[in-house]
Amino acid sequence: MITMLEISKLKKVYGSKTVVDIEELQINAGETIGLVGNNGAGKTTLFRMLLDLIRPNTGQILSKGENVARHDKWKDYTASYLDEGFLIDYLTSEEYFIFIGGLHNFSPAHVMDYLNQYTEFFNDEILNKGKYIRDFSKGNQNKIGIAAALMQNPELLILDEPFANLDPTTQIRLKSLIKNLKQEHKMTTLISSHDLNHVTDVCDRIILLEKGLVIKDFLTDENTLKELEEYFSE
Repeated sequence: MITMLEISKLKKVYGSKTVVDIEELQINAGETIGLVGNNGAGKTTLFRMLLDLIRPNTGQILSKGENVARHDKWKDYTASYLDEGFLIDYLTSEEYFIFIGGLHNFSPAHVMDYLNQYTEFFNDEILNKGKYIRDFSKGNQNKIGIAAALMQNPELLILDEPFANLDPTTQIRLKSLIKNLKQEHKMTTLISSHDLNHVTDVCDRIILLEKGLVIKDFLTDENTLKELEEYFSE
């Protein structure tokens, strides 16, 4: 089995508070991983370190064997959407997609052709609206960010709370999209979510974080949702 990510002795401290403290964690290629935990568990901080947006105090993250803080090769096969800060809010959705496509040598025509596959996911709420990204709802900003992240056909995809602010129909369509990415492209996907139903439905492995520590790490089965609900209701 090919290893995509290796985390060792990773620690991030703000002041006197340790927000991430992971001794060892391995993510294999092709896995769909769900990160769950209450607010302050360290999920977003971990994602930001995976993307070298912030640096750990100690430890390292290897992506395909190379330290993400010292090398840039991982950027060629990694895509992410964490929040609206990843967007350019004074552009229209079309302008933003064309900008992102240009980074991957897509022509504007190629970009618009690419977007056709997201017709259902967009639900006629994204394109040809003449709106700046800042004027879209949070849910529609999520759709824009996710579709843009997928444009480079990444090997590794990182999504922070992708189901948040989406209506039920779009949540179901997003789950279908994530499952297809695994089946058709063998993509490695990391998803953080407060929605236990969705994350256990699409992920084949769950990592439970609490105050920066990995409390549980297990493969999903028919009992996973019940186990998580019992844990969080204690």
